[in-house]
Amino acid sequence: MTATDQRTAASAPRQRPMRALYAGNARSVMQRGWSATRSTNWLVIVSGFFEPIFYLLSLGIGFGGLVGDITTSSGQTVPYAAFIAPALLATAAMNGAVYDSTWNVFFKMHFAKLYEGMLATSLGPLDVALGEILLALLRGALYALGFMLVMQALGLNLSWWALLALPAVLLIAFGFASFGMGVTSYMKTFQQMDWINFILLPMFLLSATFYPITVYPEPVQVIIKALPLWHGVELVRGLTTGQVDPGMLWHVLYFAVMVVLGLVLTTRRLRALFLD
Repeated sequence: MTATDQRTAASAPRQRPMRALYAGNARSVMQRGWSATRSTNWLVIVSGFFEPIFYLLSLGIGFGGLVGDITTSSGQTVPYAAFIAPALLATAAMNGAVYDSTWNVFFKMHFAKLYEGMLATSLGPLDVALGEILLALLRGALYALGFMLVMQALGLNLSWWALLALPAVLLIAFGFASFGMGVTSYMKTFQQMDWINFILLPMFLLSATFYPITVYPEPVQVIIKALPLWHGVELVRGLTTGQVDPGMLWHVLYFAVMVVLGLVLTTRRLRALFLD
């Protein structure tokens, strides 16, 4: 055997596992999911778009008239509506991504048996994971874009830095979607799925969404700062209010790590459930 043949033989075992893991066709999974969602679940998607807008109108505009201005964690004074609007924007992206990567995935995994059929083709678990996560990311992006237009119409984007809020929101949605699908792979019953709402609701209420984090005692602040939504709220709020500083890169790094860990978790779980 020549040296070239030896190198080819040595590289083949590494290529085959990679090919089994990822076939480079995640877009077909995404296209299939979007076609199914567009034809059957469009009303659910539309309803999710209006929820943060109702919060903004009732609390930011209505209740905000009684609150007046509020001081952010960076010391900037802004109208109450401009304070909660970026938090609701981050929450909208989180909800859109999480619901699409959890309940939809749960149904496809346990009732439609969709992933078993997909993985019986040339698709690998990473194709399925990326396709489903990108579909959830698209839903989060639609919510975020619509909400940003509402914010612009109401004059709640206080800086040109707000243009970067959209890619920031996409990063937030990506982080939540990647972890959401991985966590859902452990769920066996609808009762277990209720734990997702049990976690999301307190995180939504406590992550400096409606009032500054300084209202909490120091030990509670430490816990809240470990939550992903708090990082998302601070990142988007800094951009929409113009309070941009190098410290915001920590929020970006937090979600970048969350995306990588979520992709690894989801891919391994799909492989363990349907291929091993």
